[in-house]
Parts: sequence; structure tokens; C-alpha cells
Amino acid sequence: MDELLTMAQMRACEDAAIASGAAGGAGLMERAGAAVVGALAEAWPGLRPGSALVLCGPGNNGGDGHVIARLLVQAGWRVRLLAHGDPARQGADATLMRRRWAAIGDTGPLDAEAVAAALPVDLVVDAVFGAGAVREMTGDPAGAFALLARRRDAAGKVVAVDAPSGLCLDSGFYPGCPRAALPDTALRADLTVTFHRARPGQYLGHGPDVCGRLHVADIGLTGAPEDAMRRVAVAPGSAGAAALDKGQGHKFSHGAVLVVSGPAQGSGAARLAARAALRIGAGLVTLGAAPGDLATLAPALEAVMLRGLEDGAALAAWLEADPRITALCIGPGLGTGPREAGLVAAALRARRPVVLDADALTLLARQPGLRALLHPACVLTPHEGEFARLAPDLVAASRPGERAPLPSRADAARALARRLGVSVLLKGRASVIAEPQGRVRLHAAAYDRAAPWLATAGAGDVLAGLIAGLLARGVAPPEAAALAAFVHVEAARAFGPGLIASDLPDLVPQALARIAAG
Repeated sequence: MDELLTMAQMRACEDAAIASGAAGGAGLMERAGAAVVGALAEAWPGLRPGSALVLCGPGNNGGDGHVIARLLVQAGWRVRLLAHGDPARQGADATLMRRRWAAIGDTGPLDAEAVAAALPVDLVVDAVFGAGAVREMTGDPAGAFALLARRRDAAGKVVAVDAPSGLCLDSGFYPGCPRAALPDTALRADLTVTFHRARPGQYLGHGPDVCGRLHVADIGLTGAPEDAMRRVAVAPGSAGAAALDKGQGHKFSHGAVLVVSGPAQGSGAARLAARAALRIGAGLVTLGAAPGDLATLAPALEAVMLRGLEDGAALAAWLEADPRITALCIGPGLGTGPREAGLVAAALRARRPVVLDADALTLLARQPGLRALLHPACVLTPHEGEFARLAPDLVAASRPGERAPLPSRADAARALARRLGVSVLLKGRASVIAEPQGRVRLHAAAYDRAAPWLATAGAGDVLAGLIAGLLARGVAPPEAAALAAFVHVEAARAFGPGLIASDLPDLVPQALARIAAG
């Protein structure tokens, strides 16, 4: 797993390198500028020098931009540089880079009129507001970027330094803009070059929509803080592959899952979860349903066992009598009546590993008494709406602010995991896996791992079953959630467009084979 660094963590890494003497601020800018030019050549090897428009801001991002402009001129490009901000207020390193550029080229003001006069161009470099700026774009830069966004076809290739200007690299959102929308100043990049480590905001929110391709460049910094966010966007390492491999033993050596079903007419979700739990390697999976539904459900099940389950008292007695059940999945297609609340309570009182999804989350949101029964072996798998019902205050706290870093989905998931003392998988294109101790991981189905076909009814039920199957096999809750998220995306990518949820469980073997092959 790679680390993701927040804006504050990245600044700390840079400050530590400078304080130790391992690097100077000006040296880091030179390396960053060279890395962007190198990434440009790597991304488009056939791109010949032509006309370039380099946009620079008042901070270190702008300093990087001045280096890029100078290196492009040296490579034969015709460069027009437009800058925003008072040069007298720039830091020493950015001032040095501006002076080096001034020795070979002119600088104009960054406004809509100057941009319009420069277009069309073959290349635009966006180095205005990067990793350190979290504020709504206003004034002349806003006019310039709004014009560029409207005339995107005249901008050629667009390369962003750290992030398209205005994007918060912690949250992936634009300050001052409703989260479902992009501001008219959002300039979509073809390539974003960031340094040392990727940032959460490049995977969360609008990040994947506006960053284009993401290139992480080495500029000579070392390490990451211990509390860096972990990213599960690459294949699991040897430990993850070992957890997925069944090895030797009989069926009960690999755990038994109980999936608690609701009424027969809505049991498709529970059946999807049960089949997924089998496919991920659980030795035995049983679907527990109301006795009156057994005759209806039996023809729809083959490898999954079926057993009558009247109510919470019956579930409690069953679990007390059968210690072989090593994990439960409850919520998909469950219902939210008194019987179902009793089933959730019984599942939690057993204190065995349990995945709570869908209707179980609705019951948790409605009944504080159920939340009091949660324990560390629980995994909650809410989507955005379910999360809002569980913790409306955390959703309110994550609304965009003006000048403070925007709280992200990762912040919200971490806060809920700590509050409830459970593992939380907040579902989405970038799924956040948070532990009660505060550790957070991110699995993003984005960039070269995009799987938009997962936006289909029932896909979340399959994910819940995958997690339950891994819990039954003894995988710890956060690791089970992370591995299941990876397998879930791999299975979807194996199918492609046209995927429906019932396809997913039978694609799991292909995903497991690819993971085993490394």
C-alpha cells in the first residue's frame, strides 16, 4: 500500500527535508519543475515543442511554474507566462525562480483578457493554486480560468502542477461550490503531476474527474508520517494474497457465514451477499430466513444452505448452540420492522464478527439502543445517504468552508469509526476504510482502476458478502474491508460495461487468480 499525504503532511515532509539540510527550497522547486517537464515528455512522447501558456500563482506552486517555463524555453517551446499576485509578497524561493525567468522571458498579468490574447496554444501549464491553497477562486484568476474552461478546445494539452487550481487536495472538492457541481473556473487537466506522494483529494470528490492522468514524481524527499493515509489502490501485497488463499483444511477450517435474510420478496440482496461470501472462500454459508419463506427460497439456492429463523430470540439460541458460525452479514434486504430490529440486536449481542449493511444501518440510525451494542468486530458499510442518517452532524461538519482545509469523506469516516468503536467502509468511487483507532485507508476505483459499472443495484450487497466471507476466515475487520474492496473492483473490471450485481460473485475467481499471480 502506498501512502497518501494531506496538505499539512506534505508541507511537514518538505520542511523536515529543508531543516535537515537534505534539500533546499529552491532546489526542491528546480526538481519539481524538471519533474513536470519530464512527465510531459513521458505522457506524450510525440509532442513537439510549440506554443505554451504557463500560468503562475503567488506561492510555491507559482515558483514551480516559473521553473517549468524556463525549461520549456530551453527545450524549444514558445512560452507566454502570466502571473497572479504581488511579487513583493512572494517567498524567497519563488522570488528567485521569478528572477531567473525574467532573465529570459516576459511576464503578463493573469486575467481573462491576457488569456484570450494568448489562445490558441498547444500546451497550458496550470501552476496557480496548488497544494497550499484552499480558497474559492475570485477576481482576475477566476475570470481567466472561466474563460479557459469555456475555450478548453483552444488550450491544447493541460498539465496541472499538484492539482487543477482551486481543487482542495484534502477533500477533492472546490471551496465555495456545492459538492455535486464543478465551478465554472474548474479547468480539467489532461495530466496532473504531483510530488513525493499522491494526495487524498486527487482520489476523493472531483479529483479523478479533473486531474486527468496522475503522475507522482520523486523529488528526493524521504518517508511519510506514521499517520499518513494508506491507499489500497494497488494489488495487495504478499500478506493480502496469503489471506485470500484458502490453503489446506476442511470447510469449517475456513469459517462459516450466516447471512440473515428479510422477506422472501426482497431476498435477492441477501442471496447476492451469501454467494459472494462463498466465492471469497468461506467454507460454509447459510441463509437464515423466516420459516414461512423457506419453500420459496429453496429453489433459488444451491451451494448456500438454508435454515428457518423466526426472530431475534431464535437467532440468539442458534448462535449460542453453534460456535462454528464465525461471521454474520445482516442488512441486505432485511427490512426495518420490530422483528428485524430484534435480529440485529441478537447478532450484535453474540459479539462475533459481523457486517452491518443496508437496512441494518437504517435501524442503527433510528435506535440508539442498537448502537450501544456495537463492538470492535463490527464492520459498517454505509453509502453516503446511510452515513448521513447515522451521523448527520459529521455530514454538516464537512460542508465547504472558505479558507480552512475542507473536511473530507476520510475525516468523516474516521470520526464515525472512533465514535462507534467499529470499522467503517464508506462506499463510493473512493471507498474509505476507517478503524476505531484512527487509521484510514482509501480504495479508489479511479484512473487506471476505474470501474463505473459498479454503480448498479446490488453491488453493495456483494461487497458486504465479500467482507463477511473474509471475516469468517479470520481476517481482521479493517483488512477484510480493504481486501474485499479490492476484489470487488477487480471483479467488476474483469467484466466491464453491462455488469449487473449478479455477475460479480462469479467473477471473483478471476480476481483471486490475478491477485495470486501478482
